[in-house]
Amino acid sequence: MSYVFLGKLGFSLLLGLLIGIDRQLKHKPLGMKTSMVISVASCLITIVSIESVHQYSVPGHTNMDPLRLAAQIVSGVGFIGAGVILRRNNDVISGLTTAAMVWAASALGIAAGAGFYLEAVTAVILIIMAINLFPMFIKLFGPQRLKERDVSVNIIVENNDEMTALIDELQCEEMRVKHIKVKDVDGEKQQIQMIMSAPNKQRTTSIYYRIKQLRHVVAVEVENISS
Repeated sequence: MSYVFLGKLGFSLLLGLLIGIDRQLKHKPLGMKTSMVISVASCLITIVSIESVHQYSVPGHTNMDPLRLAAQIVSGVGFIGAGVILRRNNDVISGLTTAAMVWAASALGIAAGAGFYLEAVTAVILIIMAINLFPMFIKLFGPQRLKERDVSVNIIVENNDEMTALIDELQCEEMRVKHIKVKDVDGEKQQIQMIMSAPNKQRTTSIYYRIKQLRHVVAVEVENISS
């Protein structure tokens, strides 16, 4: 029995390691250590939940659900997932994929603890493919909109009557303004904050220099906000 117990924990450790490596290679908040701890702990809770039924229930007298504790993992791990979801100062939400990976790591631990090894291996392969291979394939062969990324643009301009013309100059066939906010900085300057859609192949620096050369532009800040 102890060997089966160790095997399940070791298997869940390996699955968590695979999830953690994928996230750490991309410098995301969820690393190898966190992913392995979540997976192993979920596996342990699942094993305890199942074995407690066999050890403490009395046939005909005790009604126990072998996966009651495991069911609480799915909701409890949401607190960890919420911790990696960030709202940046430009109102962009990031970390949703990493939060989903936290939830996936717990699911893999539950599967390993319940003894569904083949299902767990299949799931971790599909998850890694969904994160890495499928988006790459879709961006290469999918619609043009899927080959674009969002860019945050912050421009300080001199006070002028050509604001609309300046914004029209920024837009072209490859770049589109998705969201715009204009406000006064002081009596002589104005600030334009935009979220623009740009092709993946277009460098952030080229966008910066293109905006910098426009008339009345005093300062430019460009940030790539797509994951």
